[in-house]
Amino acid sequence: MSFESDVVLLLPNLRRYAHALTGDAAWADDLVQDTAERALNRWSMWRPHSNLRAWLMTILRNLYLDQLRKQREITGSDETADWHAMVAPQDTVDGLFLRDVQRALYCLPVEQREVLLLVGLEELSYQEASSILKIPLGTVMSRLSRAREHMHSLIFAEDSSRHERPALKVVRSTK
Repeated sequence: MSFESDVVLLLPNLRRYAHALTGDAAWADDLVQDTAERALNRWSMWRPHSNLRAWLMTILRNLYLDQLRKQREITGSDETADWHAMVAPQDTVDGLFLRDVQRALYCLPVEQREVLLLVGLEELSYQEASSILKIPLGTVMSRLSRAREHMHSLIFAEDSSRHERPALKVVRSTK
Protein backbone atom coordinates (compact mmCIF):
# COMPACT_ATOMS: atom_id res chain seq x y z
CA MET A 1 0.00 0.00 0.00
CA SER A 2 1.05 3.57 -0.58
CA PHE A 3 1.37 6.31 1.99
CA GLU A 4 -1.64 8.11 0.50
CA SER A 5 -3.90 5.06 0.71
CA ASP A 6 -2.80 4.43 4.31
CA VAL A 7 -3.78 8.00 5.19
CA VAL A 8 -7.16 7.57 3.48
CA LEU A 9 -7.82 4.37 5.48
CA LEU A 10 -7.28 6.31 8.72
CA LEU A 11 -9.64 9.18 7.86
CA PRO A 12 -12.62 7.67 9.76
CA ASN A 13 -10.48 7.36 12.90
CA LEU A 14 -9.30 10.95 12.52
CA ARG A 15 -12.85 12.20 12.02
CA ARG A 16 -14.11 10.36 15.11
CA TYR A 17 -11.30 11.82 17.22
CA ALA A 18 -11.77 15.32 15.75
CA HIS A 19 -15.52 15.24 16.34
CA ALA A 20 -15.01 14.07 19.91
CA LEU A 21 -12.49 16.88 20.51
CA THR A 22 -14.57 19.65 18.99
CA GLY A 23 -18.17 18.53 19.43
CA ASP A 24 -18.87 20.09 16.04
CA ALA A 25 -19.15 18.06 12.81
CA ALA A 26 -18.13 20.88 10.46
CA TRP A 27 -15.11 21.84 12.55
CA ALA A 28 -14.14 18.16 12.79
CA ASP A 29 -14.34 17.77 9.00
CA ASP A 30 -12.17 20.86 8.52
CA LEU A 31 -9.62 19.54 11.00
CA VAL A 32 -9.46 16.17 9.25
CA GLN A 33 -9.07 17.84 5.87
CA ASP A 34 -6.30 20.11 7.18
CA THR A 35 -4.62 17.10 8.82
CA ALA A 36 -4.70 15.04 5.62
CA GLU A 37 -3.44 17.98 3.59
CA ARG A 38 -0.58 18.64 5.99
CA ALA A 39 0.35 14.95 6.17
CA LEU A 40 0.36 14.53 2.40
CA ASN A 41 2.39 17.72 1.90
CA ARG A 42 4.89 16.69 4.56
CA TRP A 43 4.97 12.94 4.04
CA SER A 44 8.78 13.06 3.95
CA MET A 45 8.73 13.97 7.65
CA TRP A 46 7.01 10.69 8.53
CA ARG A 47 9.37 7.92 9.56
CA PRO A 48 8.51 4.65 7.81
CA HIS A 49 7.85 1.77 10.23
CA SER A 50 6.54 4.21 12.84
CA ASN A 51 2.90 4.53 13.88
CA LEU A 52 1.11 6.47 11.12
CA ARG A 53 -2.11 6.72 13.13
CA ALA A 54 -0.29 8.33 16.06
CA TRP A 55 1.55 10.70 13.70
CA LEU A 56 -1.71 11.81 12.06
CA MET A 57 -3.45 12.26 15.41
CA THR A 58 -0.54 14.38 16.59
CA ILE A 59 -0.95 16.61 13.55
CA LEU A 60 -4.71 16.82 14.14
CA ARG A 61 -4.26 17.67 17.81
CA ASN A 62 -1.69 20.37 17.05
CA LEU A 63 -4.00 21.93 14.46
CA TYR A 64 -6.87 21.82 16.97
CA LEU A 65 -4.78 23.51 19.67
CA ASP A 66 -3.59 26.15 17.21
CA GLN A 67 -7.19 26.93 16.29
CA LEU A 68 -8.21 27.08 19.95
CA ARG A 69 -5.40 29.52 20.67
CA LYS A 70 -6.46 31.69 17.75
CA GLN A 71 -10.07 31.70 18.92
CA ARG A 72 -9.12 31.94 22.60
CA GLU A 73 -11.65 29.25 23.44
CA ILE A 74 -9.70 27.16 25.89
CA THR A 75 -12.56 27.00 28.35
CA GLY A 76 -14.45 23.91 29.45
CA SER A 77 -17.70 25.71 30.28
CA ASP A 78 -18.58 27.50 27.05
CA GLU A 79 -22.34 28.04 27.22
CA THR A 80 -22.56 28.46 23.45
CA ALA A 81 -21.09 25.04 22.63
CA ASP A 82 -23.19 22.88 20.29
CA TRP A 83 -23.64 20.11 22.84
CA HIS A 84 -25.76 22.42 25.03
CA ALA A 85 -28.48 22.49 22.38
CA MET A 86 -28.37 18.83 21.35
CA VAL A 87 -31.67 17.03 21.48
CA ALA A 88 -31.89 13.43 22.66
CA PRO A 89 -33.89 11.02 20.52
CA GLN A 90 -37.56 10.87 21.57
CA ASP A 91 -38.45 8.20 24.14
CA THR A 92 -34.83 7.12 24.47
CA VAL A 93 -33.30 7.00 27.90
CA ASP A 94 -29.98 5.96 26.32
CA GLY A 95 -30.00 9.16 24.29
CA LEU A 96 -30.37 11.21 27.45
CA PHE A 97 -27.52 9.35 29.10
CA LEU A 98 -25.30 9.89 26.05
CA ARG A 99 -26.12 13.58 26.12
CA ASP A 100 -25.13 13.68 29.80
CA VAL A 101 -21.88 11.87 29.02
CA GLN A 102 -21.11 14.29 26.21
CA ARG A 103 -21.92 17.28 28.38
CA ALA A 104 -19.63 15.93 31.12
CA LEU A 105 -16.89 15.25 28.56
CA TYR A 106 -16.87 18.88 27.45
CA CYS A 107 -16.78 20.05 31.07
CA LEU A 108 -13.41 18.32 31.52
CA PRO A 109 -10.24 20.38 31.15
CA VAL A 110 -8.80 20.02 27.63
CA GLU A 111 -5.77 18.07 28.92
CA GLN A 112 -7.96 15.44 30.60
CA ARG A 113 -10.39 15.27 27.67
CA GLU A 114 -7.57 14.61 25.19
CA VAL A 115 -6.18 11.70 27.19
CA LEU A 116 -9.62 10.22 27.79
CA LEU A 117 -10.48 10.39 24.09
CA LEU A 118 -7.19 8.90 22.92
CA VAL A 119 -7.22 6.00 25.38
CA GLY A 120 -10.96 5.45 25.80
CA LEU A 121 -12.38 6.29 22.38
CA GLU A 122 -9.46 5.65 20.05
CA GLU A 123 -8.19 2.70 22.13
CA LEU A 124 -4.57 3.80 21.93
CA SER A 125 -2.06 2.52 24.43
CA TYR A 126 -0.77 4.80 27.16
CA GLN A 127 2.56 4.88 25.32
CA GLU A 128 0.91 5.96 22.05
CA ALA A 129 -1.08 8.66 23.86
CA SER A 130 2.13 9.79 25.54
CA SER A 131 3.89 10.22 22.21
CA ILE A 132 0.91 12.03 20.59
CA LEU A 133 0.53 14.44 23.51
CA LYS A 134 4.29 14.74 24.06
CA ILE A 135 3.96 14.15 27.80
CA PRO A 136 5.47 11.50 30.08
CA LEU A 137 3.71 8.15 30.45
CA GLY A 138 2.99 8.81 34.13
CA THR A 139 1.27 12.08 33.22
CA VAL A 140 -0.97 10.21 30.77
CA MET A 141 -1.98 7.76 33.49
CA SER A 142 -2.53 10.54 36.02
CA ARG A 143 -4.65 12.66 33.65
CA LEU A 144 -6.65 9.63 32.61
CA SER A 145 -7.36 8.73 36.21
CA ARG A 146 -8.42 12.30 37.01
CA ALA A 147 -10.56 12.46 33.86
CA ARG A 148 -12.37 9.24 34.76
CA GLU A 149 -12.99 10.42 38.32
CA HIS A 150 -14.16 13.83 37.11
CA MET A 151 -16.49 12.27 34.50
CA HIS A 152 -17.93 9.94 37.13
CA SER A 153 -18.56 12.79 39.55
CA LEU A 154 -20.16 14.96 36.87
CA ILE A 155 -22.45 12.21 35.62
CA PHE A 156 -23.24 10.92 39.10
CA ALA A 157 -23.93 14.45 40.38
CA GLU A 158 -26.35 15.05 37.49
CA ASP A 159 -27.92 11.66 38.15
CA SER A 160 -28.43 12.34 41.86
CA SER A 161 -29.95 15.76 41.17
CA ARG A 162 -32.44 14.05 38.88
CA HIS A 163 -33.53 11.77 41.71
CA GLU A 164 -34.38 14.75 43.89
CA ARG A 165 -37.12 15.76 41.46
CA PRO A 166 -40.39 13.87 41.46
CA ALA A 167 -40.20 10.74 39.34
CA LEU A 168 -42.25 10.87 36.16
CA LYS A 169 -43.85 7.82 34.62
CA VAL A 170 -42.81 7.17 31.03
CA VAL A 171 -45.88 6.72 28.84
CA ARG A 172 -45.32 5.22 25.42
CA SER A 173 -47.55 6.06 22.53
CA THR A 174 -49.55 3.15 21.08
CA LYS A 175 -49.77 4.70 17.60
